[in-house]
Formats: sequence, C-alpha cells, structure tokens
Amino acid sequence: MRAMILAAGLGTRLRPLTDDRPKALVEINRRTLLEIALLRLHSVGVNDVIINVHHHADMVVDFLKKNDDFGMRIEISREDVLLDTGGGIKKAGHFFLADSRPDEPFIVHNVDVLSTIDLRRMVKFHIENQPLATLAVQDRKTSRYLLFDEQLRLCGRQAGDERPELVRNCPQVLPLAFAGIHVISPRLLTMMIEDGAFSVVTTYLRLAAQEQKILAFRADEYYWRDLGKPENLAQAAEDIKKNVIALGI
Repeated sequence: MRAMILAAGLGTRLRPLTDDRPKALVEINRRTLLEIALLRLHSVGVNDVIINVHHHADMVVDFLKKNDDFGMRIEISREDVLLDTGGGIKKAGHFFLADSRPDEPFIVHNVDVLSTIDLRRMVKFHIENQPLATLAVQDRKTSRYLLFDEQLRLCGRQAGDERPELVRNCPQVLPLAFAGIHVISPRLLTMMIEDGAFSVVTTYLRLAAQEQKILAFRADEYYWRDLGKPENLAQAAEDIKKNVIALGI
C-alpha cells in the first residue's frame, strides 16, 4: 500500500517551535510528528510513501536518511512554492500512476494529525464503495464543515455561521469536521484540472457538483487531535501520559 504525507506547510501556528525546523520535525515525547505518521502508516501495511516538503526541506531529508527511511521506500516532493493540499497531491501524482498499480487506492495523511482512526477499515470501506475519495470525518465542533447527504456523499461546505455552500441538491445536510486523512483512487489524479496552489477540497466540491462520488468515513469513535498549535501538542503529550492514546505503534 502507498501513502502521501502532507508536510510542506510553514507551521506558522506552531511558532516559535517552527522557527528553526519544519513542523514535521516538531516532537511529542521525543518522537517527531513525521516519525509518528510514518510508523502509523507502516503499521497498516504502507511501505511506499511520498512526502511533500518546503520549509527547512533539507532537514526532513537528513532526518529520513539518518533513520534509514524507517525501513520504507520514501520519495520527496519538493515544493519551491507552497502548493496547498490539492497542488501538492497533484504534483506527487506520478508516484501513484507510474507503475503497475494504477487502480490501488492510496492514503493521504496530514503530518500534524494524531489519531487512532482505523486506516485498514477506512481503506476497506473505500474499496467496497468505489468513490473517487473517502474522507475521514467526525461530528465535532470546527470552524469549517464539510456537508454530506444521508448517503454520506459530499454536497457542500460551510465556514462557521456563514450560509452553507451547496454544490448539488442535498435536502438534509449533515455537517461534519474533516480529520485530515483521505483515501484516494488514482483516477482522481487524472481529473484534477486545477493548477498552481489550490485546496484539494476545491477539487472534491467541483467533482461532487458533477455527481462524482466523494464519500465520508465516520470516525466519531476514534481519538483525533490536530497538532498544529503548541497547546494541542501539550494536550496530546498529556493524553499519551494518561494512556488515552499510545504511541506504541
């Protein structure tokens, strides 16, 4: 199985921790966020990974080399200009298309997310339902919601208390928070007509408007934490200390 780790961001919310390092190399309990993500993916059968980098990119390369790529085959996708999630995935598309496994879905995982979401179950759900993409979501408070219908098909988004943006008919809207983890079918890569820097959600919404299937995977029962702020890192460290979540991947 293959995966992409999105790690190119500047990590501005984590300053001053990211003043001299990329957010991928910020640590929790002496383990970097990148190591945690890699080992988590490796534990579910991922052996081939591509990582996008930008801020202090060479530090990431040196870290991987020092650790022998954690026993995985790892490729680096350098972004001279930040491409956002969609642009980053599109630039790395060759990694998932240029071999004999063009139909095998792959996982995309934000480097600054810590969770116990069952990735094997999520991939199984994706294979059984055959959407272009499956998005891990939870019923929790957030500043930006993705909107789904009763069949858990994407139909729009909503920012805070603003008016919902619907891209197709959706009589009953279910607002859910995206967890920063996707399973994607490689055929979606050939349908990404957006260029430059763009959010992958822009692609998802455009395709949903065309009645393409973008599905939600409900992950309400699993632990999840965004590690993009120092206080969230501190809370995650406390959760580990209290055995709310284990890093023994």
